[in-house]
Amino acid sequence: MDTRTSAPTGRAPVRPARERQVSEFTDLSRQVQESGLMRRRHGYYWTRFLVLTALLAATVVTFVAVGPSWWQLVTAAVLAAVLGQVMFLGHDAAHRQIFESGRWNDWSSLIIANLYAGMSYGWWQHKHSRHHAKPNQVAADPDIATDVIVFHTEELAAARTGLTGWLTRRQGWLFFPVLLLEGLNLHVSGVKTIFGRGPVKRRPVEIVFITLRLGGYLALVFWMLPVGMAFAFLGVQLGLFGLYMGAVFAPNHKGMPLVPRDARIDFLRRQVLMSRNIRGNRVIDTFMGGLNYQIEHHLFPSMPRPNLRRLRPTVRAFCSEHGIAYTETSLHGSYGIVIRHLNKVGIAATDPFQCPLAAQYRSSR
Repeated sequence: MDTRTSAPTGRAPVRPARERQVSEFTDLSRQVQESGLMRRRHGYYWTRFLVLTALLAATVVTFVAVGPSWWQLVTAAVLAAVLGQVMFLGHDAAHRQIFESGRWNDWSSLIIANLYAGMSYGWWQHKHSRHHAKPNQVAADPDIATDVIVFHTEELAAARTGLTGWLTRRQGWLFFPVLLLEGLNLHVSGVKTIFGRGPVKRRPVEIVFITLRLGGYLALVFWMLPVGMAFAFLGVQLGLFGLYMGAVFAPNHKGMPLVPRDARIDFLRRQVLMSRNIRGNRVIDTFMGGLNYQIEHHLFPSMPRPNLRRLRPTVRAFCSEHGIAYTETSLHGSYGIVIRHLNKVGIAATDPFQCPLAAQYRSSR
């Protein structure tokens, strides 16, 4: 008899840890499939698409009607909020939440992201897919790559000093002001990608849509407004749009555990332990585009957005049953966590002390 699979005392055979972990997610997936929560919500998404189209059209009409007035800064703020909601809809399409057909979802994303919002779907999909595959894993998740903001110190070649060091030590407090530049960064990154040499699916379509959207938008703004007022309008719209996007995406993973670059972890724990949910009501659901259910979204990214709220009790109970930490906090509480985490990392990034053994290892590579 093969004693590795026998149960001489009547107990079930002990399975290897990795096999048990795969089985756990299989069990959860079976529950979700049987619940019917993966079914498409066409009525919900068509309604959102038509409402957002009407809101964008109304904003353009208002812009033209108001004309050269500083009240246009209010229009810019409204446009930033509407475009934020547009991008949440594009996010859902990119995750195959709207239609069964991948082709239909792709074209929906191209129309919503490129033509409506002026952002490259191809650039965003490549970046976001890498994030979903390995959230918070060093050297794998592009959302924690070192840039202006330092999210971890593992990739730093040297301590930050001088003015850069002064800013980095305070990066937690400066994080949200810096997000005012994120809207411009998102557009520039997309344009560089589609006009670059890297592979982009449907590049000609993206170029046409982006050119029409951004070119037409800038032409309308500078045609209707004096130059100074036009730049102010663009500054408010892009600034608030970037702040909105960052304020929604930052609470989901920032300040959660980091995964070392060579670590191996099963899918269930990778997605749950590195993600944070935001408690709230329907207002929070709308403000965050359903991304406040980040754990459920990472486990089942193709689940329609309105079903995530209904899935939450099931996932929470399942994690409790299997001893998996399920993190959830309030929106303002999450912002406090993000600020404290970034300040802590920033101080570490400017510490001039370097372990001699680590320095020797780094220089010998």
